[in-house]
Amino acid sequence: MKFDSKNPLDIVLNALFTPYKERVPDVEKVSKAMIEKGIINHENEIINDHVAFRTLGVPHLGIASFEKIFLHLGYTKMNAYFFEKKRLDAFWYAPPSPHYPRIFVSELRVQDLSERTQNIIQKYTKDITADPVDSLDLDNSQEVGAFFHRPLWNLPTLEDYQNLSTESEYAAWVIYNRYYLNHYTISVHELKNGYNNLEVFNEFLESIGIILNSSGGKIKTSKDGLLKQSSSVAKMIEATFADGKTTTIAGSYVEFAERLVLPEYKHLLTNEIKTSHRRDGFESANADKIFESTYSTQTKKNN
Repeated sequence: MKFDSKNPLDIVLNALFTPYKERVPDVEKVSKAMIEKGIINHENEIINDHVAFRTLGVPHLGIASFEKIFLHLGYTKMNAYFFEKKRLDAFWYAPPSPHYPRIFVSELRVQDLSERTQNIIQKYTKDITADPVDSLDLDNSQEVGAFFHRPLWNLPTLEDYQNLSTESEYAAWVIYNRYYLNHYTISVHELKNGYNNLEVFNEFLESIGIILNSSGGKIKTSKDGLLKQSSSVAKMIEATFADGKTTTIAGSYVEFAERLVLPEYKHLLTNEIKTSHRRDGFESANADKIFESTYSTQTKKNN
């Protein structure tokens, strides 16, 4: 999480992470507790496994638009994922260098939702008649960084937000938060011995008052057993809507991931293990439950 002020990708990631850190109190709460416990000496030692974004599958937006930014910054498009019940598509993107985070971008399949929900989403996005990323100078990192916080559509009314929530809490989250960073992820396997497995690290998190997403169990494990993930429950934030009404809604959260060594590299000594020796990519069953970190079934724990 140490950023180089002259590197284009670092500039963009810093533009994303700075406001995210200010808005998500669990970020600093966890890093401070890790320092106090002696797990790390400085928050810059934390390795960011991946960051995630949510988008809407409507003309001129969605993954096809969003990915242009990170492909330009050197990322490589990898596997596709489909979440039938949540009506989402997603891709992950491999970084240009191992010390950068992976990118996970999901997209709401708006065409699969009810006519009422589609009409609400269209109400806010219909005036977007061209891909907004195409108007960016992708070589201008400051401009790109500012883009993530630029309103592409008007804030919803509280009624529209609530109506979206009844069918898709994902839709409601995006219509209010837009391209705001959904979460970043601490690489647990990169921590010192004693805290570098997710079972122990989760105990540490709960000991400092972090509420974990329990959907599918507090630890979501891939079929091959080599990718383990957990996440905090999104904190509720005060939100003001277009009609001046206010209520609390789900903000962003923090994820924690442990990538185990692939079987063919089990013989390596600890100091020989590199990123390429560990389980890469994602697992749709894990991600399906991680999404629910902003859903009311989980966030009610933070009320």
